Amino acid sequence: MLRVTLFVATALLASTTVAFAADANRMKRDAWSWIDSQTQVLETANLNIWSYAEIGLAESKSSKELQDLLVANGFSIETGVAGMPTAFVATYGNSGPVIGILAEFDALPGVSQAASPIETIGPNPEAGHACGHSVFGVGSTGAALAIKELIAADSFDGIIKLYGTPAEETGIGKVYMLRAGYFKDDDVILNWHPSDRNRASYGNTKAIVNVKFKFRGSAAHASAMPWSGRSALDGVELMSVGVNYMREHIKPDARVHYVITKGGGQPNVVPPEAEVWYYIRADTFEDVVSYYEWISDIARAAATMSRTELEEIEVQSEIHEMITVRALTEQTHKNLTAIGAPKWEKHELAFARTTQLEFQDPFGRPIGDDDTPALSMMIQPLPDEPTPARASTDVGDISWFVPVGGLGVASYGYGLPTHSWPVVAATGTTIGTKALVTAAKTIAATAIDLYTDPNLMARVKADWRKSRGDAPFRTVIPEGQPAPLAVR
Repeated sequence: MLRVTLFVATALLASTTVAFAADANRMKRDAWSWIDSQTQVLETANLNIWSYAEIGLAESKSSKELQDLLVANGFSIETGVAGMPTAFVATYGNSGPVIGILAEFDALPGVSQAASPIETIGPNPEAGHACGHSVFGVGSTGAALAIKELIAADSFDGIIKLYGTPAEETGIGKVYMLRAGYFKDDDVILNWHPSDRNRASYGNTKAIVNVKFKFRGSAAHASAMPWSGRSALDGVELMSVGVNYMREHIKPDARVHYVITKGGGQPNVVPPEAEVWYYIRADTFEDVVSYYEWISDIARAAATMSRTELEEIEVQSEIHEMITVRALTEQTHKNLTAIGAPKWEKHELAFARTTQLEFQDPFGRPIGDDDTPALSMMIQPLPDEPTPARASTDVGDISWFVPVGGLGVASYGYGLPTHSWPVVAATGTTIGTKALVTAAKTIAATAIDLYTDPNLMARVKADWRKSRGDAPFRTVIPEGQPAPLAVR
């Protein structure tokens, strides 16, 4: 009798699992069809944000573009989140699992580019979407809208949130939203990023401290009475010398880079004030903090040597390394494989190939050759272990509090670097449109799996807890410090 009971229970469980899977697959097809029907709307939104090309914390038109689209589709909007005018949270649904989707929309200064395969000044001569955040924001919004349609049709109970997160390039938006309490109550967070290939995200990212050092000296005539002045620029330059000697003694994974943002007005005036802006990176936040403290000591010593004052050390932001979640990565990979890589037309392949040939590496060699695809047409295999860290993202901070999953979708020529003009060029064309549609479909499908399969949600959370461990979340941003009002 016991065996019969167990057999019946097992059979019922198996049939229920099959029914859940069948329902989920039907919902996915419905979501994909809806996204396809909205391709023109999404493409228009991308081209608008692409042409605005607004830098971090100044993305007023870009943020409004997404907000208007979300409000028109029934979302409620909270604006001015965490004291940042361009940050927002759009919400739909009343009960059930809470899934958040991240949207970015900031551009990069100094990388203007037209939607041309030849390097050309674009519609905004000051900036361009050289990291593809215009397609990022719109693709994420498309996924949220598709999920909203399913919730509205009573396909499942759930709450969907679209987070409009500004200033990712300086690691500000998500960090200060997190400090204000956002994200932490969600069950899972999903996101994507433009790439030169198609793959579920399963890699580490670098931690970072974003900090400015401000020196104060005294002005004097640089020729008539230079002995009466003290050059704040001397302080900055001596600091830079010290940091460059430090480089010999840091770990190979570390990165230290800087720009002088204020160095004086003109040569015949001893500069009374100067400022240098540093990004300090490493694979772990603990290492970053040790380097930050070392560099701060160097700055103090530079002030002593130049007889100036280190007026302020301003930590604008910080980013922690990413916590990976294998179960969520596997589900994302499964959905991306089912959808497939974008299908490219001949003119899109020709466009991307031209950008490869026109963009030369530092040794004068073109990126593209007969052995290099113009655009990725395959899904990358899922690696057994997380890939090594190279870049940083403020998504990493969220991953310390909530399971985060993501993917990359081919959005520009294969092998080309981000933060370069070919990325701007491609994302302003149908290449960008096809990428954001693929991303929207994959995120929507993964969200559907999480909403409809409690076992998957439980596995994801268990994997996250195992990866997260019990290390404390440390910060060097002063308690109560508000988000910056401007990046520069």
